Amino acid sequence: MNQQKKTQHRKKRKTENETDDSLKGYARYSGMALQMIVIITAMTYAGVWLDSRREGDTPVFTIIMSLLGIFVALYTSLKDFINKK
Repeated sequence: MNQQKKTQHRKKRKTENETDDSLKGYARYSGMALQMIVIITAMTYAGVWLDSRREGDTPVFTIIMSLLGIFVALYTSLKDFINKK
């Protein structure tokens, strides 16, 4: 009888750990996605601001800064993904 309780307790602990791991993974990837959104938005906004100061016909800085933001966001996300694995 005592052995059966220990087995049930181990199974319960195992399912709790699996739930904790899945929540940690969800939080980690959600944080990475939010970080990417913030970086790309900030860089694009900086490009729009620079273009408004320059008063040119083509949005050169917006294009450059938004592409740079995408590359920076991908770099930081991949670096975090590789290092925390």
